[in-house]
Amino acid sequence: MGQEIASDEAFDEDGFKARLRSETRLVMQWFKEDAFQRATPPTIGAEVEGWLLDGDLMPTPDNSDFLKRACNTDLDSEISQFNFELNLDPQSLGGDGLKRLEDGFDALWGHCCATSQAMGGRAAMIGTLPTLREGMLDLETMTPSNRYRALNARVMEMRSFEPMAYDISGLEHLETLDDHLMLEGACTSLQTHLMLDPDRQARQFNAAVIASAPVLAVSTNSPFLFGKQLWEETRIPTFEQAIRVVSFKDKAGRPIGRVDFGTQYIRDSLMELFLENLDGHPVLLPVLEDAPEWRIRHFKLQNGTLWRWNRPIVDVNSKGVPHLRVENRITPAGPTPADMTANSAFFLGLTLHLASLEDAPEHGLPFETTRRNFYAAARHGLGARVTWIDGEEGDAQALIAHTLADQAEAALVKAGADAEIAQRYMDMIRGRVRHGMTGSIWQRAWVDCHGRDFQGLMAAYLDFQMRGDPVHTWTV
Repeated sequence: MGQEIASDEAFDEDGFKARLRSETRLVMQWFKEDAFQRATPPTIGAEVEGWLLDGDLMPTPDNSDFLKRACNTDLDSEISQFNFELNLDPQSLGGDGLKRLEDGFDALWGHCCATSQAMGGRAAMIGTLPTLREGMLDLETMTPSNRYRALNARVMEMRSFEPMAYDISGLEHLETLDDHLMLEGACTSLQTHLMLDPDRQARQFNAAVIASAPVLAVSTNSPFLFGKQLWEETRIPTFEQAIRVVSFKDKAGRPIGRVDFGTQYIRDSLMELFLENLDGHPVLLPVLEDAPEWRIRHFKLQNGTLWRWNRPIVDVNSKGVPHLRVENRITPAGPTPADMTANSAFFLGLTLHLASLEDAPEHGLPFETTRRNFYAAARHGLGARVTWIDGEEGDAQALIAHTLADQAEAALVKAGADAEIAQRYMDMIRGRVRHGMTGSIWQRAWVDCHGRDFQGLMAAYLDFQMRGDPVHTWTV
């Protein structure tokens, strides 16, 4: 959900900026003093967003009732009343950490499914919902929240109240207009967290950026929006266009907004990105918080209104000890807990592998190439043509099958993960590339076989999701 605010009537732009600058100086001091926590093996975590459906498998705006009935502090609301969020406990990557991550998904998701069924509906994990229809996401279906109401008002104000114009060309073409940002709610994701080694933070963060294209290519689960067949991962352009506010232009003259892949690799530390947050992006929610400076509430609120696909994070534990994380936001929700754990494992392993190479891959692979790889993966999934760190261009599917899955598995084991568990999740990735099957490919194949019966598609999808078998084993 992000950090709730007390009231949008308490905006204090000057006061907020003063606190933000002060807290940014404190964070800068932490970088200078090398104050950040270290963890060996690294700590990992995850969040995932879900949908609430009625008995006809159409989205239903019931998250308030759902959360009351579920009565679980690991569940929270999202911007749309159709959605909710699951937050998993942090785990060590070592030993059976990945299996514990999947067990956490299973237990919490099972509770969500039982709660929704008791309400006469279903819960679903999917990147974009095929049964969502144009016009369903509006201000009437916004979750009642000071944060969301203020977020929408401020974004529209920054746009001089110009409507949001969505233009997504894929296998088909979607054009639509909205006078709000609620289409953000159409994009439900899996977010994987990795605590960074302060001594290798630049290498690890850049590695996460480079890894994003192949990880996304093998994880796609969002081919349909409003009945149209668009990108393999339609969440990417939809979310970028839902909060389209230009903050500045990069060196190439490209407009940079609040949802973006980024402007360049970092050189030395994540502080470079936090200074960009301070100087490059206007304050979106200038609400003063009554909290001690070391809690960095204003710093975190500013960072939480910037949605880089790889988001840098500074957080502080209850004892006041800070740590660094990267939040990888590129992967969609679903299809199953096992699939999502495999997606997280592939991202973690490939990131750790790339960061461990003797020659930093970011020195040989231009950022613009990495950026093109990412959007190619979003458009074409396993069929994307990507240029890898050896300078060779090829299919993402072959690259993962022949090289990257093995490298990710070895890096997981080197980091302390149990070898059999690491192999299990990487075998799911290998299964997808061997069978040419992702969530998006399965959805399109089902429609090719059965026609555009999106309720029928969701019925079949939910049956497989409930069984929990990895998506590469699904049939149409």
